[in-house]
Amino acid sequence: MSMVRRIDWSFFALLAFVVVFFVFMLAPILVVVIVSFTSAGFIAFPVPGWSTKWFAHIFQYKPFVDALIVSIEIAIGATILAGLLGVPACLFLARSRSRWAGAVMTFLLSPLSMPMIVIGFASLFFLSFLGFGVSFAALLITHTVVCLPYLVRTVAGVYAGLPRSYEESASILGAGPLRVFWHVTLPLIRPGIMAGSLFSFLTSFDNLPISYFFGSASTNTLPVVMLSYMENQFDPTIAALSTLQMALAVVGLIVVDRIYGIDKMTVAA
Repeated sequence: MSMVRRIDWSFFALLAFVVVFFVFMLAPILVVVIVSFTSAGFIAFPVPGWSTKWFAHIFQYKPFVDALIVSIEIAIGATILAGLLGVPACLFLARSRSRWAGAVMTFLLSPLSMPMIVIGFASLFFLSFLGFGVSFAALLITHTVVCLPYLVRTVAGVYAGLPRSYEESASILGAGPLRVFWHVTLPLIRPGIMAGSLFSFLTSFDNLPISYFFGSASTNTLPVVMLSYMENQFDPTIAALSTLQMALAVVGLIVVDRIYGIDKMTVAA
């Protein structure tokens, strides 16, 4: 008697959904990358020819270069400040038994659940009231607020999963708090710090809604200048610039994965 295998239609339906989902998500990105190498002076797909001249045009257009410098400075500064504030907070809150620890942790993570445009609008009024106005310092402070949750989330996740016995053993052997932190705690939480720093840098570097509120001749970031350029130009320079930004993100993720491994970057639930 022959056995007839039943077809699991639910598996094929799920597989089809996953394929359609990834095509829907990745197709626009692929089109942008392809268009960035076009030889035409306008955006068209399929491309009539191939050229890298639009990548050269990025560095020939001075506002792009100036904005790129500002974006890098803000992203690095915000990541450093977020680390200086977030890492000590995580070390205290991750294992605190205080009933307020959970509330403080939720407060530090709250920018993740708020629309960026709301944070930018509120920060503009608040920092202007404090006398910062539209300045580099105001932009740096606001970007730090947005970057902080990424470092807090990754570092807290890694630190909470570490056994207390490591630090207790070092203390029993005579190490002081600073030595325990430097030689025991810091090496163990370094993967979380690196992962959080990478996410913080990329979040700040690509941020538009907040940067738009603090834009001026000296504080325009790259996303703001890109938006302004798109309002007046329709050449593939923006596609080339977007391709470079995506390449930067991919390279950063690969480097961190090769050094620490994605499996070590535990994110707090």
